[in-house]
Amino acid sequence: MFGYVRPSLNRLSEEEREGYQALYCGLCHTLGRRCGSLSRLILNYDFTFLAALLSGTAGRERRRCIASPLRPKEAACGSAALDLAADISVILAYHKAADDRLDSGFWRGQACRAVQGALRPAYQRAAALRPDMDRRTRCELDRLHRLEQERCPSLDAPADTFALLLQSAAAELEEGVQRRVLEQLLYHLGRWIYLVDAVDDLREDSRTGNYNPVALRFGLTDGTLSREARERVGETLDASIQAMAAAYELWDFGPWSALIRATVYEGLYCVGHAVMDGTFHTAQKGGGKKELL
Repeated sequence: MFGYVRPSLNRLSEEEREGYQALYCGLCHTLGRRCGSLSRLILNYDFTFLAALLSGTAGRERRRCIASPLRPKEAACGSAALDLAADISVILAYHKAADDRLDSGFWRGQACRAVQGALRPAYQRAAALRPDMDRRTRCELDRLHRLEQERCPSLDAPADTFALLLQSAAAELEEGVQRRVLEQLLYHLGRWIYLVDAVDDLREDSRTGNYNPVALRFGLTDGTLSREARERVGETLDASIQAMAAAYELWDFGPWSALIRATVYEGLYCVGHAVMDGTFHTAQKGGGKKELL
């Protein structure tokens, strides 16, 4: 996915930060165990947040890995939700690479093809375990690709498609309150991710001519947000976050409540503003990464 979904770390205690790191490491180990070592390359903060949403409680164990071969690190373990998050992560990453390949020029398309090839064995295993998730993901990305080919100037239509794609992850849970809460939360998270990514890609898309709904909706040609575009996009991003917050309040997320709250109530706002200001990638290269993770 994209790496935009990050908590505000200064809102977490030291113990909560350690729990987040353990969840990140646990998802990495789960990806390796279920889908092969190469699948670990897709690990990012978005998928870790998905694991937090899907998880209840999880044990921990100290484990070594390639990133820390000498010093064992705490890693979440023993959770069916981690297995589910790993499978969904691989399915989403594989189909996203396929979609990007269709929308890219020759050289970037070759890079996407290489990612697809590397992920194919992991994807085949995950898709065999989660065929309904695979079908739903394929269906929504096909719909999104048609909108892109049509150069659809709407913000809502493509954002809704990606939102439904991410929302479909909740369908892997049993019917009940938790599933309905996650459907709402994931829908608005998907919408937020899609629009933030469109803003982040404005400059590159203006150079390559790739589809960008923000540019088409507001007639932007130089890769820069106009005042109107900034206000309107900011309003719709904030509305998605507010809808996520409303859904969050309807369920007890147990040990991950503080992490999810620090993401929804502050982290997403910080990332959204940084993307619109053009400072998101600069912050990652400098000290800002500590605050946004």
